[in-house]
Amino acid sequence: MARDLRRVELQAQGAEGRGERYDGDNPVSSASTSSSHPARFAILAAFSSVYLCWGATYTAMSIGVRLLPAPILAGTRMLAGAAIMLGFCALRGKPLWHGARTMAWLGLLGAMMLFAGNVGLVWSEMYLPSGLAALIVAVIPLYVATIEALLPRGERLRARGAVGLSLGLVALVALLWPSFHAAIDAHSHLGAMQLLASGVVLLGGLSWAFGSIMFRRLRLPVHPLVAAGWEMLAAGLCNVVLASVLWQWPYAHWNLHSVGAVGYLVLFGSLLGFSCYIWLIHHVPVAKVATYAYVNPVVAVILGALVLGEHLRPTEYAGMIAVLCAVALVTSSQMQSGRAAAEIEVGPVEREA
Repeated sequence: MARDLRRVELQAQGAEGRGERYDGDNPVSSASTSSSHPARFAILAAFSSVYLCWGATYTAMSIGVRLLPAPILAGTRMLAGAAIMLGFCALRGKPLWHGARTMAWLGLLGAMMLFAGNVGLVWSEMYLPSGLAALIVAVIPLYVATIEALLPRGERLRARGAVGLSLGLVALVALLWPSFHAAIDAHSHLGAMQLLASGVVLLGGLSWAFGSIMFRRLRLPVHPLVAAGWEMLAAGLCNVVLASVLWQWPYAHWNLHSVGAVGYLVLFGSLLGFSCYIWLIHHVPVAKVATYAYVNPVVAVILGALVLGEHLRPTEYAGMIAVLCAVALVTSSQMQSGRAAAEIEVGPVEREA
């Protein structure tokens, strides 16, 4: 674990030495301009870690939320991840404090992305299959592209991206239709809760999308691990407040399964997966790194079936294919400015981490 974090730090130092600035968690310059050429095995191992570690976080959340209330599970994960990241950065001599204004922005962005964008997702897995939750989360690149197109001086997609956005809307209908049908026709409590949970995930995704765009536009000059640490700390504190207001503490059941779920989310999701992602950003074109957005949901669906015994309905499988195609179209398209859409959308990814 310390070796992974040290590797990210060395890559960041190399970027700073070449005069690159950090746009939140990512360097402003493209990975494709890097002068280093790592071994193919290292790249494959990093991609495998990102795909598997992050794809399995949905399975871990589904296991953990059965034993721990959502704000306690999410808060414990974020606080532990923040302590490790900030502690490591402090040991390596990285500046942790960046002025009141920058720290306020990091706190706000952490609350928007890692609290509002994450705790609802964790709660939703009490009612949604983990694979279905992952597929709904996969529409976030479509959110980002839509918001960017509507903002002043925002980036607008070309024809392929527009087709992807339209297909994404159809995919959402296919994903949500079974729950909507059950809630309306059969007056099913589970169907109604699944529909509500889906709406919560979509609202959390909207908060995440706005936060990601703000993060990219602010271009805060903060080391990626330091930024991630402060954002996790802010989100963890927000979760503690929510758990206290709702008084969820007596309902937490700590045992081998709940500790294992939190441990996996911290060690493999927040640390290993995140460090491999940052490493890839420095060595691989960003459009290739963006493939995590449509590989991770497939991994989550497969693991949900193998580990949790989940099974999607035929309409949801059709929605899965449509979502993946939509995200692929959007992330592979060009903006009207000529930039790749993936450069706009592959921003801070601590939601997965």
